[in-house]
Amino acid sequence: MSTIVAIVGRPNVGKSTFFNRLIQRREAIVDAVSGVTRDRHYGKTDWNGREFTVIDTGGYVIGSDDVFEAEIDKQVELAIDEADAIIFMVDVENGITGMDEEVAMLLRKVKKPVFLTVNKVDNNKRAEDAVEFYNLGLGDYFTIAATNGSGTGDLLDAVVEALPEKEEEEENELPRFAVVGRPNAGKSSFINALIGEERYIVTDIAGTTRDSIDTKYNRFGFEFNLVDTAGIRRKAKVKEDLEFYSVMRSVRAIEHADVCLVVVDATRGFDGQVQNIFWLAERNRKGIVILVNKWDLIEKDTKTMKAFEKQIRQEIEPFTDVPIIFISVLNKQRIFKAIETAVQVYQNKTRRLKTSELNDFFLPLIEAFPPPAYKGKYIKIKYCMQLPTPQPQFALFCNLPQYLKEPYRRFLENKLREAYDFSGVPISIYFRKK
Repeated sequence: MSTIVAIVGRPNVGKSTFFNRLIQRREAIVDAVSGVTRDRHYGKTDWNGREFTVIDTGGYVIGSDDVFEAEIDKQVELAIDEADAIIFMVDVENGITGMDEEVAMLLRKVKKPVFLTVNKVDNNKRAEDAVEFYNLGLGDYFTIAATNGSGTGDLLDAVVEALPEKEEEEENELPRFAVVGRPNAGKSSFINALIGEERYIVTDIAGTTRDSIDTKYNRFGFEFNLVDTAGIRRKAKVKEDLEFYSVMRSVRAIEHADVCLVVVDATRGFDGQVQNIFWLAERNRKGIVILVNKWDLIEKDTKTMKAFEKQIRQEIEPFTDVPIIFISVLNKQRIFKAIETAVQVYQNKTRRLKTSELNDFFLPLIEAFPPPAYKGKYIKIKYCMQLPTPQPQFALFCNLPQYLKEPYRRFLENKLREAYDFSGVPISIYFRKK
């Protein structure tokens, strides 16, 4: 299981800027106005070879300023409950505020590593001013400047050292199939239909499922854990404290799944939020099956299904080799076909190709269709192998790997998919110096 680091603190201290630096992309909105980050942001990062999930809990402005302090208390409590370590960020420009003291009072009671981090310390004068934060009663502090990265290395060294060791996975741990999607798409109903009992609460109210729940399931001679998750909403709509907790658990469920069954509400289509869920699973290199539910509610003719499928494949380009199954949980239409396909995707994900077989496939192909020369230099690929990883990753060894571009990588991936069944599974091809 991955570890979680939560960034907490009052608004406008630079949490989102620091978060963006950690995950190395501008995902969170950064602004000088308090309350801009009303949603929460999740991302994976690593430091010194240790990977962990980081959460920007943000600052909140709900209603008027009068209720703000009570709201931040609840959000910090939720972050503390789920996280393995906490970065408490304060701002040297404004010094200690009443809200800082309130958060510090909560953090002094926890038995998890807390790293008091003073942001915006970009000169010696401010470093001297930071001494006042000893008054928060949290011991030593780290000084950083999130905008330019100053001091973040020492902070992350300490965070990584304090994180709990990863739990060793059981040798016979069952594969995990996570049923994910936006709220009210029919995820719990799908699992109830499969297992033939009302194991989960199913209602028409979005967000009924508040946590991720496992069910051991055996079908087609294959045993696995079926995981029902809370619906993942567009981040701006995550307002309830309890729903924030559910989204955090759902993201974690995707990270630790082997195959994600992405449930799409046919009446709403493959919209932006479903696409976000799909790409979250793809970025985590999970097997994916897309289930279009409520197909019985759609007015259709002989071309409707093909048109719907074509639209989905256009949205998920270039990773289009993904099974798409049209189901109706209400009528139990093709629900077992969905599980059969998920089992096949898992087998595709764990497929191992012999090195000799792989070279017999790739080398003649490369000889017939060599990579284009770059500035008069010819690239020669001599050897290839599959890496010993949980998902299909291949290394091709050559003389000038830096000159191989994405189109040629995609060409090789497409040829590999034509020859072998990797449907539903992201493939990684790396070029290495021989």
